[in-house]
Amino acid sequence: AVEDSLRRLQTDVIDLYQAHRDDQDTPLVDTLKAFDSLIKEGKVRAIGASNYNAKRLQEALDISKTEGLARYETLQPEYNLYDRQEYESGLEQVAVKNGLGVINYYSLASGFLSGKYKKPEDASKSKRGQGIVEKYLNERGKRIVEALEDVAASHDASATQVALAWQIARPSITAPIVSATSLEQINELVKATELELSKQEIEELASASKA
Repeated sequence: AVEDSLRRLQTDVIDLYQAHRDDQDTPLVDTLKAFDSLIKEGKVRAIGASNYNAKRLQEALDISKTEGLARYETLQPEYNLYDRQEYESGLEQVAVKNGLGVINYYSLASGFLSGKYKKPEDASKSKRGQGIVEKYLNERGKRIVEALEDVAASHDASATQVALAWQIARPSITAPIVSATSLEQINELVKATELELSKQEIEELASASKA
């Protein structure tokens, strides 16, 4: 797989190579030995874990230390104002304890936190719209978007920028992962790094997102 990636990327080395999900049918030590070999061969500089639960992630880190193998340097969990439970209930503690960089995906909840989907009819706005509306368009989701827009209004910003700024303000988060389909969107997203939320605003958003 790594050879295919190197060829597609037209490079000799991959800076960060991540396990997309935890293969629980394969012993962790075997997975880590394979990654360690790639690093020793100079094909990969660092490795990361995505979609691991807290227990398995800590086990992997312990094995790396005990066996003298390359360890996961980053964690890529699903995390945003709506999806908080799994990360905050265990993964975050493991990441902080072990000094892992956290690069969370679905940082805008598939676009829902941008305020794009406010009513069932908005499902037609994208190919994934129906699934997004079914998962997020409920009382809690509406409450979160309303809180985002309230904070955004006081900063002359967008709900998208506030949603990202809230994550960036969390000490354990290194950088949220977010996609863009135009230069205009990229410019909007970058501005989130310049937006500083007050402690009260951060708490208000967290409160709005409670189940």
